[in-house]
Amino acid sequence: MTERKNPAAKTPRKRARPAAKKAATPTPAAPPTRVPSGPEPLPTMAGDAAFAPAAAAHRPLRNISEVRHFFRTNDVPVYFFGATPFNLLGLDRWVRNFTYVTYYDAWDGAHPRVFTPRYKPYIEFESGEEINNWLLENAEVRALMSARLAPGQRPKVAMVFFDEETERICEELGYDLILPSAQLRNHLDSKLVTTRLGEEVGVPSVPNTLATVKDWDGLCAAAEAAGLGTDLVVQTAYGDSGKTTFFIATESDWRKHRKEIVGNEVKVMKRINNRPVAVEAVLTQCGTVVGPFMSELTGHAKLTPYRGGWCGNEMYPEVLTGDVRARATAMVRRLGDRLGAEGYRGFFEVDVLVDIDTDEAYLGELNPRISGASSITNVTSGAYADVPLFIFHLLEYLDVDFDLDVDEINERWQELAAVDLWSQMIIKEVSPAVERILTAAPTGQYYLDPSGTLVFRRAALDWHQLQDEHEAFFLRIYGPGDYRWKGADLGVLVTKGRLQTEQGAGPSKLTIRAKHLIDSIRAQYTGVALMPAPVAPPTDVVKGSAPAAVADVAGSAPDAAGSTG
Repeated sequence: MTERKNPAAKTPRKRARPAAKKAATPTPAAPPTRVPSGPEPLPTMAGDAAFAPAAAAHRPLRNISEVRHFFRTNDVPVYFFGATPFNLLGLDRWVRNFTYVTYYDAWDGAHPRVFTPRYKPYIEFESGEEINNWLLENAEVRALMSARLAPGQRPKVAMVFFDEETERICEELGYDLILPSAQLRNHLDSKLVTTRLGEEVGVPSVPNTLATVKDWDGLCAAAEAAGLGTDLVVQTAYGDSGKTTFFIATESDWRKHRKEIVGNEVKVMKRINNRPVAVEAVLTQCGTVVGPFMSELTGHAKLTPYRGGWCGNEMYPEVLTGDVRARATAMVRRLGDRLGAEGYRGFFEVDVLVDIDTDEAYLGELNPRISGASSITNVTSGAYADVPLFIFHLLEYLDVDFDLDVDEINERWQELAAVDLWSQMIIKEVSPAVERILTAAPTGQYYLDPSGTLVFRRAALDWHQLQDEHEAFFLRIYGPGDYRWKGADLGVLVTKGRLQTEQGAGPSKLTIRAKHLIDSIRAQYTGVALMPAPVAPPTDVVKGSAPAAVADVAGSAPDAAGSTG
């Protein structure tokens, strides 16, 4: 099939208006006893952005060269908060005065743009939001941020997970949270709301019905009335799709999951033979910029204990081609415009489901936030030819006027995506044991030596320097002194080349190289089992959802604990 341009995807260019500046709010002083000693983080060695002079006021930005110059000379402190810097790691290469504030330090102090508080009492965090709120209120973090402010400046704060408490803390401290409101994001997080919004603008979901069912007969009746057949997929409104998506074909299947379904409005879908594809986009005042399409790694037993659970991404030229890619791009742009009508702006991620049997593209899920796929989006050919996708989000929230040709950017990025190839794997603990970690794979660059052994080459700040499939970057999350248990994120491995092979109509399989990389990283972890083992709910530091650590049975705190759509 040949690619065709879709006139409906065109977006009129609009002249942006400068955002109103907020009055400066004094930042409360931090107790001096909590301020760490030693030098503050230095500029990243990898980029010139940190050394550039401050920007001067100028006319609206009208092309990518001016956008690059603006961020190279940016003088407003921008911070990314999270359990780890994974999602936006490497963005400091483009943005001057960009800093990561994280709970876990995968470099043990060696990354010049990562700041981690030294004093972390043991706290059993229940979510990524709790981690970020703790970091915002931490005295060391507040001291760092207040020391860097020019008179009248308000630091800009971005993160994956936040809530109304986050907004309250930022307002009190005089920080600008450069994200849509928590209330709006929670509204759009609902899979039922997403389904309805998509239908309004011609972005269909897999054939479905939204219903509240009380029993097995009620589910069958709802499915029959909608013509969905008997092989069904049921989703609840909220939650990680890997944990709140239920495959139901028999009454026995129903009995396993009825507690999560009964009494709640759910999305009942026809089960199709599909291939999940992820794409990130940014809704700006000039239109929606669509990033590259990526296949998803889901449910691989060597990576995750959760059936259907997300565990990585691949970006390669054949993810979507021709007419399917054109239709999927148009869908994302129409959905972005509809989100704008709800008051949304900025970064979002969409899961597109491609029916393998019919080539139909469907809306799978909306994640109104920075996502786990962002790390790949920021190293594409499009990112290096222009700017990383997240830069457009920053443009939308900083006090800068811009007038960009979004249609031209989207067309160029589609062409550049045809020659790029990246993959990442989220490596979780899959065994049921709970252990204190004694040794772990260090963060840095690895390579396959002539004998095929994965060898640690050197320390590295990110994965942007990888050259070919013989190299990989591993970002450690849990390290010596932390705990690992079933579902805990051990780390993220990024490499060039593909990690999956298609199996015709069946599910994708991990390549031999992927399995070798996983086994080689796992082999570097050793631990001592806890007796008796404490109960630890599933955690997801990369996407964010549960406690950061497990309490020591003796009552002492783990060395690294005080924690991420």
